[in-house]
Amino acid sequence: MNFVDAVKLCFTKYVGFEGRASRSEYWWWVLFIIVVSIVLGAVRAGMLGNLFSLATLLPSLAVGARRLHDIGKSGWWQLVALIPLIGWILLIYWAVQPSEGDNAHGPAPSN
Repeated sequence: MNFVDAVKLCFTKYVGFEGRASRSEYWWWVLFIIVVSIVLGAVRAGMLGNLFSLATLLPSLAVGARRLHDIGKSGWWQLVALIPLIGWILLIYWAVQPSEGDNAHGPAPSN
């Protein structure tokens, strides 16, 4: 999956918490969020930056849940991010794991 396809897919599945997301889909989405946030911060587009963050909150949660489904975990594990430092480290570790075979959340995506 390439950058454009991943971003389109995440916006298409805006609040789709079911299914699975491949590593490439997840990390291309993360790159998109980081790059746009940096650009909006650099041009000091405060209100536009806030609107962007609000508009991408649900797709970010959805792709995170689908990524966790892909490794056989519940999307609710995203709440571990509320634990300072350790929670983020654990989520990043899980996000880089390879896809598991078939699980309760559907077949593994093809890369």
